Amino acid sequence: MDIRRTILWMIFSFSLLLLWNNWQEYNGKPSLFANAPVTEEQSANTTPASAADTTVPQALSSTSTAPTLPESTVASADTEIITVTSDVYKLSFDTIGAQLVRAELLNYASPDENAEHMTLLDNSATSTYLAQTGVVGAPAGQSYPTHLTPFRLISEQTDLQSGRLDIVFEATADQVRVLKTYTLTEGSYDIKVSHQIENLSDQPIAPSIYLQLSRDGNNPPDSSKLYRTFTGPVVYSEDDKFQKIGFSDIDKNKAKYTQSADNGWVGMVQHYFASAWVPPQGLERKNEILRVANNLYAARTILPVGTLAAGESKTITADLWVGPQDQKAMSAVAKGLDLVVDYGWLTIISKPLFTILTWLHSLIGNWGWAIVLLTVLIKLVFYPLSAASYRSMAKMKQVTPRMQAIREKYADDKVKQNQAMMELYRNEKINPLGGCLPMLVQIPVFIALYWVLLGSVEMRGAPWILWIQDLSARDPWMILPAIMMLTMFLQIKLNPTPPDPMQAKVMMIMPLVFGGMMFFFPAGLVLYWVVNNALSIAQQQYITSRINKEEAAKKVG
Repeated sequence: MDIRRTILWMIFSFSLLLLWNNWQEYNGKPSLFANAPVTEEQSANTTPASAADTTVPQALSSTSTAPTLPESTVASADTEIITVTSDVYKLSFDTIGAQLVRAELLNYASPDENAEHMTLLDNSATSTYLAQTGVVGAPAGQSYPTHLTPFRLISEQTDLQSGRLDIVFEATADQVRVLKTYTLTEGSYDIKVSHQIENLSDQPIAPSIYLQLSRDGNNPPDSSKLYRTFTGPVVYSEDDKFQKIGFSDIDKNKAKYTQSADNGWVGMVQHYFASAWVPPQGLERKNEILRVANNLYAARTILPVGTLAAGESKTITADLWVGPQDQKAMSAVAKGLDLVVDYGWLTIISKPLFTILTWLHSLIGNWGWAIVLLTVLIKLVFYPLSAASYRSMAKMKQVTPRMQAIREKYADDKVKQNQAMMELYRNEKINPLGGCLPMLVQIPVFIALYWVLLGSVEMRGAPWILWIQDLSARDPWMILPAIMMLTMFLQIKLNPTPPDPMQAKVMMIMPLVFGGMMFFFPAGLVLYWVVNNALSIAQQQYITSRINKEEAAKKVG
């Protein structure tokens, strides 16, 4: 058995697996490493949350090319944009529907060189991403206040003071009055949104509230062509957990998700950022993920308010998250909300790694050095396995001349060649699989850490040293990728040389291929690989030196 050939094919096969996975994701298909899609049986419960007509009216976006809605549907009042600010937000509300039509995140830089702050929600000629709410369930011929209804601002304060800011809108339609209040809190991306619904008629009503996120299907401006992160709607429930719904599945009417529950939330995610509506838990609701116009999609949840007698009012308060994928803060808002940072089937490994990484950062205050220390800790944990692997490789390298002689002697008889090889392994106490099995055990950890570094918003805009001022961006001077290529070449030189010339050439090309890819990967990921390679080289050199000394001592003895 040729262990070098086995290792080469394992590396080659694993590389093909990663390339195939990226190709599948690029074409809108589920990742091999992501959560499995929800089956039809899991999403079979589609009973509406309310018997009332809860049809949500549809408005066109600036990027939509769908036909114009009837005049009776569109509000006739002139729109007014209300801008408010807090320590983390600059928000814009449209008085038509009291919609949140723009959200600038003041603590995050924009990937667009022409803008200062990251804009998550937007309603422009090139981007549509809105947070909308309204009341439905009116009798035929009537319409309660929706996101197409003119509202008026009744609060006066537009900037956060004393740690809190309430933005209050009011609208009345068909004898139903709605007070919609957005409450901002200092330092928080969790916006409390309350709806006070008052029945002004002399008859009981049974309205429902819808909470909706509308956005186009375009990729974020900072998307990479080399690696793909998910952009699109998500649904969470305690029964089916975290579910991602691709835009392509919505277009093909193949979207599968939990449609009825009394818990959970709905949202929209993209790399590093997310928005989500979290209704009150324990109330039955209906979830809908749908295409509302050309390149325009909606994720919404509809909750029945219950029967309101004449003159009665009721208030429903929900949470609206609009901001970074801050796992700690999001988990405090709602169960499962931190899962927007999706590690797929490696979550059980990735979560502890992220916890350790954040702990290290709390000690040293630099994410770059936290990555370095985490890599060192991982190498220490796997030291026994790595040592066994390098010890096996070192012994294989020592007997390489004898293995080559066996191949030449039995070149025409593969059976005798294999028998002679096995005899050599037995006499020298070499395990043919000793070099690769320990590495296989470590692969899931390496992949998990890859996703931790790729998906952590903490890396965005985080400096390390000198020229590395953003660990989420590629190395501007290409120094780290060049060092990585060098370390890969050194590792190959330390390993036994494959007897097959073609194998040897492939091994020498691999650093160029992987190193070349790393020129376009985030600097934080490349930093991890560089440190990991450097530690592997040092460990391999140390173990090889020990084995050589032991062999020299045996000869002297």
